[in-house]
Amino acid sequence: MMKNTATVKYFLITLALMLQPGPWAGAQAPAPAARATCAGSGFLPGPANYKSVEALPDHRVTFRLCAPNAAWVTVTSSDLAEVIPFGGGLPMTRDGQGLWSVTTPVPVAPDTYRFSFNVDGVPVPDPQGTTFSLTRVGQFSTFEMPGAEGAYQTYDQAVPHGIVSVIDYWSAALGGMRRAHVYTPPGYMRDSAHYPVLYLVHGAGDSDDSWISVGHAHYILDNLIAAGKAKPMIVVMPFGHTPERPGANILANPDFAQDFLKVLIPYVDEHFRTIGKPSARAMAGLSMGGAHTLQYGLTHSELFSYVGIFSMGLMNAEQIASYEAVNAQALSQSGKSMKLVYYAVGNKDFLYASVAPTRAMMDKYGIKYVYHESDGGHTWINWRRYFADFAPRLFR
Repeated sequence: MMKNTATVKYFLITLALMLQPGPWAGAQAPAPAARATCAGSGFLPGPANYKSVEALPDHRVTFRLCAPNAAWVTVTSSDLAEVIPFGGGLPMTRDGQGLWSVTTPVPVAPDTYRFSFNVDGVPVPDPQGTTFSLTRVGQFSTFEMPGAEGAYQTYDQAVPHGIVSVIDYWSAALGGMRRAHVYTPPGYMRDSAHYPVLYLVHGAGDSDDSWISVGHAHYILDNLIAAGKAKPMIVVMPFGHTPERPGANILANPDFAQDFLKVLIPYVDEHFRTIGKPSARAMAGLSMGGAHTLQYGLTHSELFSYVGIFSMGLMNAEQIASYEAVNAQALSQSGKSMKLVYYAVGNKDFLYASVAPTRAMMDKYGIKYVYHESDGGHTWINWRRYFADFAPRLFR
């Protein structure tokens, strides 16, 4: 027993010595200090100790991204083509902790913008962001530069607000589930009134989320309705894309037409308190959505009395001849019965050349239209403003 006790005591003394720094054999070299990075060490993700998007007093914007292992990072935004070079983006600079940053060289006008980071060639939404805009696939981050110029499209706590719902519905025409966003105006949930309906379609790179997340159609309408400038209305924002198949044309898309005309409109009339007649129904869209409106709104005066075409047209004589061959009779009827055709485009839009032949075609069929030509290009900066100009003209 004495021998065992002495052995245990010796072992404990030796172990204690080995755990202390010293020159004897068996001592461990101190572990190198971990290199500090911007990433932090928390188990759960949370707000970082930096602002990923910071609006400066002079309206320039600083972007930041923590990416310690990245070789290069840029910030990109098609909405800021005059500030951020299209395609390449603004190169960002790395600090000693792996935090990348860049400040726009010029001020950014008050408005809402989509952006993303490009990390070693991979597009990345802001990991510290809280507002996002879904696209056809993937998503962008968004930020808003405050200011009077953009107040028409921003949330105003002083006015009543409508509600945006997301609906899933089964499309027998396409054999699958579809989705749409639906805005109902202030008071809809309390009253029993029936309302006119606007069907508002997005562009080729977007989704049914886009007119809300970056288009701010709900805030624009809230503000217009509160000011007495627009009629209270329901706005249905369908998903403009359909399952891909060989030979499909996203601009003249019969699959979209089948779902939209035969499934979605009846679904909305059944599930919402709509005024189900042409004089209380409108269709509008931007880019691809403008093409859908040309194809399935302008040619269906038995369904719609109001249409809006933003940043889209028929490009050449061949397209116009093909369009007329299918729709001549319907166009003639639209020339007699449409209450409003609104046509808007930017003078720097890459589709600007399609406007003149499309206007000439409408003139041929006696279709009277309101034409609005703005500055700028194929951007949400224009489309929000077109919507704000178009909505007050509806259902008068």
